[in-house]
Amino acid sequence: MIIFENVSKLYSENRKAVDALNLHIHTGEFFVLIGPSGCGKTTTLKMINRLIEVSHGSISINGKNIYDYNIHELRWNIGYVLQQIALFPHMTVGENIAVVPELKKCGKAEVQKRVDELLEMVGLEPKVYRDRKPKELSGGQQQRIGVARAMAADPGIILMDEPFSALDPISREKLQDDILYLQKTIKKTIVFVTHDMKEALKIADRVCMMKDGAVVQVGKPEDIVQNPASDFVRDFVGVHGSAEDAFQLERLMTPTLSEERSLSGSPVSVSASLQETLSKLACHDQLSVERNGTIIGQIDRKAVIRFLAERGGVHG
Repeated sequence: MIIFENVSKLYSENRKAVDALNLHIHTGEFFVLIGPSGCGKTTTLKMINRLIEVSHGSISINGKNIYDYNIHELRWNIGYVLQQIALFPHMTVGENIAVVPELKKCGKAEVQKRVDELLEMVGLEPKVYRDRKPKELSGGQQQRIGVARAMAADPGIILMDEPFSALDPISREKLQDDILYLQKTIKKTIVFVTHDMKEALKIADRVCMMKDGAVVQVGKPEDIVQNPASDFVRDFVGVHGSAEDAFQLERLMTPTLSEERSLSGSPVSVSASLQETLSKLACHDQLSVERNGTIIGQIDRKAVIRFLAERGGVHG
């Protein structure tokens, strides 16, 4: 768990980048910081691994103040992925990934095994990519190597600072899907910065909306969409009222085979409204869909949030 207690960052008396921030980021969750440029989200992220120093307050990881950790120990246990991947151009893909394990004095065979495991984990065939140079890769492939390198020391926490924003829309969508799939496997605590509301709604377990260095609202994606805490949040999310009218559960659900069992929780009717569906999904990540007492499909929270994000009223 990462805890911010009254954390502020002052660059001068008149410039406060972060103002009395209080946050609890749970172990294993995908936590997204979002807000307009200059709101303090990247400063907040960089204070976790002490790339930016805290002016006031405290940040703790698993109950220990970040300033009580050896700086190298702290950073070895926190992976970091940037928008600009910053791979070493003169090194091969394998050598880029191996940097931290080698610094930790891991054996050569162990490092090689770890490199191959990580390449496979991010969807790149080791024999094909291990000995290539970064310039031989596409932007999306380079970003995958950046993710692999961030995980090389098997950190408990991964910080991601707008990692996909420089990619084309197709590569970006694919990497969003891949990082969601990967998270189900690795179960890391991911703190992710973005200015793209569609991205936040798609990938987050919880979203933290920031403005002028302060937290405006923290909640699950459906909470942010359904119950914006202020006009600022409502305008930033920007989901039009027509979303309710356009909502058709049957189009979003996954059809259920007759032999599949019903999921836990009371089923939702195929004719349910958007509001009713979201209310039920607040208690369950996935629900059965029924028509006239017969289970005909399944619906999950992400599918509904994706529908809202794609309505065209969400900033991106």
